Amino acid sequence: MEFIDYYKVLDLDKSASTADIKKAYRKLARKYHPDLNPNNKEAEIKFKQLNEANEVLSDPEKRKKYDQYGKDWQHAEEFEKAKQQQQYSGRQQYSSGDPFTYSGGASEEDFSDFFESMFGSRGFGRQQRQTKFRGQDFNAELQLDLRSAYTTHKQTLTVNGKNIRITIPAGIENGQTIKIKGHGAPGVNGGPHGDLYITFSIANNTAFKREGANLYKTETINLTTAVLGGEITTETFDGKVKLKVAPGTQNGQQVKLKGKGFPVYKKEGAYGNLYISYQIQMPTKLTDEQKELFEKLKKTNL
Repeated sequence: MEFIDYYKVLDLDKSASTADIKKAYRKLARKYHPDLNPNNKEAEIKFKQLNEANEVLSDPEKRKKYDQYGKDWQHAEEFEKAKQQQQYSGRQQYSSGDPFTYSGGASEEDFSDFFESMFGSRGFGRQQRQTKFRGQDFNAELQLDLRSAYTTHKQTLTVNGKNIRITIPAGIENGQTIKIKGHGAPGVNGGPHGDLYITFSIANNTAFKREGANLYKTETINLTTAVLGGEITTETFDGKVKLKVAPGTQNGQQVKLKGKGFPVYKKEGAYGNLYISYQIQMPTKLTDEQKELFEKLKKTNL
């Protein structure tokens, strides 16, 4: 398999910070996302490479191994063990009085050859066939709007050239990550597949503000309704309701509509609350008659 430089994939150099990696991945993932590039094989391959690069470089431990071992980073622990075993074997050979000259240990090139022989294609076939390794995990970002996140629904994703149909539970949070077991890269030598991690980016283009399962909304009422009370019709997330406004309602006063908020994630039938804040609209264009009435009110020191 051709070696892929993950830094080049993200248009970064090795000095890039974690924030740089995250920013570059999000920018490029949007550009090459399969939903925006239907039937574009090159974009699909690029998107796969971006996910692989982000999965490795955004994890400090994996990035350290990648920087040290390159394409063989997933086998770093096995390499270290093999290296230690070869060093130990060399010491044993030296102490047993081997008739050949001992140079003080294997070089880094020797270790590289030994590693290649275990995990590459140059010998030690039996060991290579027996050693199983878990496949690499994949990371992907899925964009939803807030209304889509309100109901449980299914979506089909294209990951590594394969279509995966997943169920998205109602109430999924912005930034939340879920794991789809076994949908990562195939394992090596019959090892298990890696997992797929999907992070949700939820855009809110509604009049509601969401905090967990609770929703918040501002409703404008006129001055007479605020003073005398009345009834208004307000939009909730699942339809319109009539709402009674108490006399003497103050600007910024809040009322709670129980159970009219957002679904609670993975709790069937459970919903948060909707909080309505009143904003009183002051009259700006009064008729002469209205002005006269306000003058009368003014005299009562109301």
